[in-house]
Amino acid sequence: MGSPEPEDGRHSTLDDDPRPSLWPRFLFSLALLGLMAGLMIGRLTTPEPVHLERIEVLPGALVLWFDHEPEVAVEELAGAYALLLGADGRGAGGQLALGEAPVSWKVLRSNQGLTLRFVAARPLQGDWHGAEVEGRWRLEVSLRAE
Repeated sequence: MGSPEPEDGRHSTLDDDPRPSLWPRFLFSLALLGLMAGLMIGRLTTPEPVHLERIEVLPGALVLWFDHEPEVAVEELAGAYALLLGADGRGAGGQLALGEAPVSWKVLRSNQGLTLRFVAARPLQGDWHGAEVEGRWRLEVSLRAE
């Protein structure tokens, strides 16, 4: 129900403030500053990736040299022997002698790092041993036929 008096604006509600509110901008700038600081701290605390430096072929074994200790996991395949290495590097391949039988080896790049596979005419078993030598990591993979 309306009042009999004409509206002159004295008793009505206030209009919206034409000035922009700074509170949303302030919260957005705080969130952006927090995100940038978190990214910088995360970048500083992330460890360097491990790199495969070189590969040496020995009779019945393969020696891999890394700049740091990599993560190593063994994968048993049907008659083959494989290692999953948490490292970066280039692919490589070759052969080594296990007694009189040749063994083919290959380093493949994957999403998880590197895969080192050994394949021979007979099923293979293997052992790996790692140690730090003069500031680098030496991983020796020894093979034997079943």
